[in-house]
Amino acid sequence: MNATERSIAAAEAHGAHNYHPLPVVVATAEGAWLTDVEGRRYLDMLAGYSALNFGHGNRRLLDAAKAQLERVTLTSRAFHHDRFADFCTELAELCGKEMVLPMNTGAEAIETAVKTARKWGYRVKGVPDGRAKIIVANNNFHGRTTTIISFSTDAEARADHGPFTPGFEIVPYGDLAALESAVDEHTVAVLLEPVQGEAGVLMPPPGYLAGVRRLTAERNVLFIADEIQSGLGRTGRTFACDHEDVVPDMYVLGKALGGGVVPVSAVVASADVLGVHRPGEHGSTFGGNPLACAVALEVIAILKTGEFQERATRLGEHLHHELGLLVGTGAVEAVRGRGLWAGVDIAPSLGTGREVSERLMERGVLVKDTHGSTIRIAPPLVISKEDLDWGLEQLRAVLAG
Repeated sequence: MNATERSIAAAEAHGAHNYHPLPVVVATAEGAWLTDVEGRRYLDMLAGYSALNFGHGNRRLLDAAKAQLERVTLTSRAFHHDRFADFCTELAELCGKEMVLPMNTGAEAIETAVKTARKWGYRVKGVPDGRAKIIVANNNFHGRTTTIISFSTDAEARADHGPFTPGFEIVPYGDLAALESAVDEHTVAVLLEPVQGEAGVLMPPPGYLAGVRRLTAERNVLFIADEIQSGLGRTGRTFACDHEDVVPDMYVLGKALGGGVVPVSAVVASADVLGVHRPGEHGSTFGGNPLACAVALEVIAILKTGEFQERATRLGEHLHHELGLLVGTGAVEAVRGRGLWAGVDIAPSLGTGREVSERLMERGVLVKDTHGSTIRIAPPLVISKEDLDWGLEQLRAVLAG
């Protein structure tokens, strides 16, 4: 039994089976490349579901983390620390907002957004206690806590986890008329992904986000944009909402905010929205810790240069052109996405998304399947055009059989 087999066997024996990873065991990583315990290199075309937008081992992020490790890593929110104010100020400015509520994971941030919207509904909008409603879209993915799966349409995520949390209404994604019909006097928020990543990188119809923004403003309803995967450079803009010049009432951020170094998430909104929270009503021991703030501050500084947004735009155009050539060949049924992010629907005759992912792994490329026949492509934004082309060459070879 080699090192890979030993590691996988131990993981299977002692780790809960809530994931079904590809049979590769990563030991080191740099930029867009991973190296396994056997010394074989792989091109990372997933980037930790966008958590690694700025690449593995990004020197600026590692230096920021190392410097902070020598100073202080955790105080809890019982005390102030000297990185917190700068983090909140800089992130609020990046979003064009006033206040930041930091957490750790994306799911925590979504839970925070839900609690904030309900509290705002009761204290500001005047919704009767216990009647607040939040509208979401079908095929959504916002996390896997009990409350979040309560408004999921994924049967696998919901199975055996009930009873579920009430207070949500699900409408078809991209259907503005259905959304408008669902809004009533008790609606406090509309929670949407500007691009549905887990669903297969599903894009909204042109004008949909702008329509949601108009509707929610007219009906005094908060528009919450889950930019955990789509935000922070992935689509070629700082936020996916930027493509329609839309500014939601609340941004929910995570993944790339921690640069793949530490988990960092946040809810960002105006003072009249986040200002509804009072001491003791919501919190997190690790949320907004000094180490997280130091890394996130460097992420924000990187984003302010615009370099990675430009790279995602330029290389994304190339990626989608090359993938588009595969549509109609009998190998690929559809391609969706924006920037360095694509969902590729594989023809069922060639195998499942999992099988195609395994064949790509054998050729040194790592992607991930979703919903049976779809593979997701989302390399770190640091990837070179030459490496991207090499990865696409391996995909073409796999599809050709």
